[in-house]
Amino acid sequence: MQGGLADVWKENLLEDLELGKVEFGSAKGFLLELKKEFERGDEESVKVAKIKKIEQEGRTIEEFV
Repeated sequence: MQGGLADVWKENLLEDLELGKVEFGSAKGFLLELKKEFERGDEESVKVAKIKKIEQEGRTIEEFV
């Protein structure tokens, strides 16, 4: 994870792990936390992709605009 919000999240998580504030019992626990943190961004990407597929008068939204 490099750059952006993912990098900030990673650095905060590493610090919390070192301080014992966070503990994952398994890889599954970590993946659940990761998904919870970034799932909303995925929803946004899906919505943007759907909007880009909308057609106006036979043209994509980008062509129409």
